[in-house]
Amino acid sequence: MCASCARQWPLEEPASILPNPERGGNKRGGGEEANLAEACTLGVDIGATKVAAGLVDSSGEILFHTRVPMVGHEDAAAGLRSVETAIRSVFAERPEETAPGRLAGIGVCSPGPLDPRSGVVLNPPNVPCWRNYPLAAELHRLFKMPVHVDNDANAAGLAEAIWGEGKGFRDVFYATLGTGIGTGIIFDRKIYYGRTGSAGEGGHVTVDYRGPVCGCGKRGCIEAMAAGPAIAERARRRLAEPRPSKSKMLELAGGDTAQVTAEIVGEAFRKGDALASEVLLETANLLTVWLGDIINLLEPEVIVFGGGVAALMSTFFGHMRAQLPQWCISQRCQEIPLLLGRYGADAGIAGAAALCQQA
Repeated sequence: MCASCARQWPLEEPASILPNPERGGNKRGGGEEANLAEACTLGVDIGATKVAAGLVDSSGEILFHTRVPMVGHEDAAAGLRSVETAIRSVFAERPEETAPGRLAGIGVCSPGPLDPRSGVVLNPPNVPCWRNYPLAAELHRLFKMPVHVDNDANAAGLAEAIWGEGKGFRDVFYATLGTGIGTGIIFDRKIYYGRTGSAGEGGHVTVDYRGPVCGCGKRGCIEAMAAGPAIAERARRRLAEPRPSKSKMLELAGGDTAQVTAEIVGEAFRKGDALASEVLLETANLLTVWLGDIINLLEPEVIVFGGGVAALMSTFFGHMRAQLPQWCISQRCQEIPLLLGRYGADAGIAGAAALCQQA
């Protein structure tokens, strides 16, 4: 699920807003129903400042994508118009694939918290224009086709399970490492939501009960200890210690430790900086402890990573796998692949599109 928001509402089975036959069925101005196995899907990724939308084919290839500004600080209608503009841009650029009856549906990755069963966006802090907003219903009203809404980690995990590095594996654990840590649990090509929809908050598993306070209010969550801001904070602390030689991190930050970011740590590491390597190795060790807990609980067939920090940490996957037996009950834990996801920066579009495949 999302990296910072647990959902707390009754949830039975996630459902889309499906077409009403009296309104013309699964159509955009008429036509035959789309064949889900062959049709393209439109994926929409909503962020605080942008809306990205793309056309994804049945094999998970992103055929076309665009982005427009997200107007999230005005009224609800203005936010909806941003999403509508992005979708209609795809229709305009790819009229053949989005013709009536050719599109399987619209999937949407939205900031949470949200209810994937009803498609209602509850109270996202980064998109304040929507409060208990029926996003799926509003998009269905506009486009008269199935609409599915979920958060980014669940959706990206589903895309990796269906089309990406998790394809061919039954049980997939997905983790996106970035500003936060979000996770998705995919069983047999279905997102696992739990009883109330709060399952999958893997970023808020505690690895040190005396650790730093996380944004969720708990202490020592893996998000608070291994996400991008935690890497930067760890580097800044280490730079404050007396050292015989200057780190490249300080040079890249213009001599100001306060300006050190996870990106700077990564750049220094790639240039051979020893201190940056130590900072990332400690991060890898923390992630390994966390993965041990995940494997002890779920024992997935594969673990797939996405997000900007994941690309950096993939250098340490071999080290993490070698250390796993120290933290796992099953000594066959090293058989579980640790893989970097297929989609990278396009995970939101692909994930949103994948939501239509789950229906």
